[in-house]
Amino acid sequence: MACVPLDPLPASLRRSVANASADTQPEAVIRLLNRHGAHYVVIGGLAATAHGSPTITEDIDICYAREDENLERLSQALREIHAELRGADPGLPFRLDARSLKNGDAFTLTTDLGWIDILGTPAGTSGFGDLASNADEIHAFGETFLIASVDDLIRMKRAAGRPKDRVELEILGALREEIERQEDARER
Repeated sequence: MACVPLDPLPASLRRSVANASADTQPEAVIRLLNRHGAHYVVIGGLAATAHGSPTITEDIDICYAREDENLERLSQALREIHAELRGADPGLPFRLDARSLKNGDAFTLTTDLGWIDILGTPAGTSGFGDLASNADEIHAFGETFLIASVDDLIRMKRAAGRPKDRVELEILGALREEIERQEDARER
């Protein structure tokens, strides 16, 4: 696991955070999850941006560990910020607790801190352990957390196969090539 210090934040990540939806507060989400001791890996647009992608994101995506203790921590954190299912009918009964998280896998949420998507098993992966084993440890927003590696972001985007994922694959592929060039240069 590589340690990537991002304080101060690189311009791409600062720009992504600044241009996120007005309600999305990635810094506050990271602080909240860490304060609750949740085990997670940041995936999606914020992780790609941390690696250098110019893509702007409107939400924060995480892959969460599915052990009972972590489900309880995560559900407590999400209840604190009044998480509700995004796009669901207002009257739809939904209890945000460890049991619901265990019975489901992917949830798109609206919260006091903006949009948060939580996935237990993102496309192309076997979940948290799989992603955490290759993740990069980041120091940003005054916090330490894990982000998915570029290779794992590529793997997830390929597996998801949506049109927006195919566009991001081009960007991530170019980032992968640049990382390899830099690693080769350091070895010389």
